[in-house]
Amino acid sequence: MTGLLIKTFVKDSENTNDLHVRERYASLAGYTGIILNIMLFAVKLFVGIVSGSVAVIADAFNNISDAGASVVTLIGFRLASKPIDSDHPLGHGRFEYISGFVVDMLIILVGFELLTSSFDKILHPAQVEVSVFTFVMLIAAILVKFWLFLFYAKIAEIISSSAIKASSTDSISDCIATTLVVLSAACAHFGLSENIPADGIVGIIVALFILYTGINAAKETIDLLLGSAPDKEFILQIYDFARKYPEIMGVHDIMVHDYGPGRKFISFHAEVDRASDINYAHEVIDRMELDMHEYFRSIVTVHMDPVVVTDPVVNEMLDFVRDCADEVHPLFSVHDFRMTKNENAVNLIFDLVVPSDCSLTPAEAEEAVRAEITSHLPECVVTITAEHPFV
Repeated sequence: MTGLLIKTFVKDSENTNDLHVRERYASLAGYTGIILNIMLFAVKLFVGIVSGSVAVIADAFNNISDAGASVVTLIGFRLASKPIDSDHPLGHGRFEYISGFVVDMLIILVGFELLTSSFDKILHPAQVEVSVFTFVMLIAAILVKFWLFLFYAKIAEIISSSAIKASSTDSISDCIATTLVVLSAACAHFGLSENIPADGIVGIIVALFILYTGINAAKETIDLLLGSAPDKEFILQIYDFARKYPEIMGVHDIMVHDYGPGRKFISFHAEVDRASDINYAHEVIDRMELDMHEYFRSIVTVHMDPVVVTDPVVNEMLDFVRDCADEVHPLFSVHDFRMTKNENAVNLIFDLVVPSDCSLTPAEAEEAVRAEITSHLPECVVTITAEHPFV
């Protein structure tokens, strides 16, 4: 069914790197979600009013909030696909994240409203009338939501959309919530809730599911807006890609900026042999930038760092400095190492990468590594620039 819908409504569906194709996928997901959730809301609201079940009504309003979420997601994708302009040279991709945050706030608001109404149902219980029709409609709703979960999950995978993935997670949560409502209805039908306000209790559980989903989704969206660290697998792919070029001796200072899906900016320093032809090395860097742009679908900027490769004295000193850094902290790393000599001293100049969760501040790390080096080689003047990694 999902494949048929994609084939019918998504033109050029295989070209998922195209922003307009992404928008078509999002439109298909959004309109499908709106239609199905409005239908589920209408059916559940009718069943809830007829039966007098606050749990069913709570579940109904959960569906209408999902429909509203689909509307906001559609708007977000539409705004995110706008071309760059003079005020937004990096595009409008983060509109997708902003729309996701608005959806998360709507979900949390609905959760709080349903929580208070469910508490009121416990304090002032009322008889719930449950018929076979109620069971049929609720079970049908579970099946529809489960299909919607699979549908969203497939589209989220195709276009790598965190917003639609969140809708998929929300749909499977709805399946669980509606299953609990069915159990509540069963208790009422068989007279098991005469002494226990099962309807109100299940309403609270449904509301807590909604709140849990909304708060988790909001946290993920806020991380994207603040600038969370990229996936470790993505960083490993960058390292692996750079190793394909024999002229590149190493890479460091990797930075990844996310300005919305399909709008990643990657930058890093690439080390090349200082003795090599500078023009040839520049050509290699240019070629690598273009190749990475095609592979990662990102804007890539590489800074070239000439390093000494063939001088055994420099290499020996570099190994010594790395050992000293390792003595202070096993996760410290050294790059951009240079060694110069004058009549009075040997100058060691390098950058020190300090893990973000290290108990030492960058300044303390600098001092500790400097002290370790000079305790062995007091004639050295050590200049260190310590920094936290950006990935």
